[in-house]
Amino acid sequence: MAKQYDVLIRLLMLGDSGVGKTCMLCKFTEEAFSHTHIATIGIDFKMKTLRVDDQRIRVQIWDTAGQERYDTITKQYFRRAQGIMLVYDITSETSFRDLDKWLEMISEDAGDIVKILVANKSDAESLRVVSKEEGESYAKKENLDFIEASAFNGDNIQLAFETLVKNVMDKNKKEIDEQLQSIKLYSREDSSAEPEEGTKLGGCCR
Repeated sequence: MAKQYDVLIRLLMLGDSGVGKTCMLCKFTEEAFSHTHIATIGIDFKMKTLRVDDQRIRVQIWDTAGQERYDTITKQYFRRAQGIMLVYDITSETSFRDLDKWLEMISEDAGDIVKILVANKSDAESLRVVSKEEGESYAKKENLDFIEASAFNGDNIQLAFETLVKNVMDKNKKEIDEQLQSIKLYSREDSSAEPEEGTKLGGCCR
């Protein structure tokens, strides 16, 4: 069978329960939105293949539970991820204040990992309690890319995930290039053998 992707990247979604992580993920991978909220229990994941710079990128996205009782489970996945999407809800001041807690957890358990800050529910302008300027200021202070998005109407959802993927690839460009080159060399040296399906970046090998 011909390989279906060139690089495998694992992403992790973090944020308080109810900020819309699961809805964002479903909108991105399935172009679907559910009005019925069912809290994620522990960890769930979905896959999607993107084409970035003529490379087929298989993205494995882990959706984490935001409740504190699942923190121990969530932390187990930190070191296996190459990028983290940190999400808050513009209609929830608490979810915005809790960003400090999440960033501290990331620092302790994931180290210097690629991160992006996404403010969800931009469609709910009448219910907004966290201004765009506050989000931008926080992101600037923490040196994070910042995007406001809506899982409901799909605004900037694709952009948010693609930005995180591209940032991961930029940070790991040397490793990706070396792995892709090794596959090409292997294919030329042994054309009768099928190369491994895609490269696995960083923690995806574990």
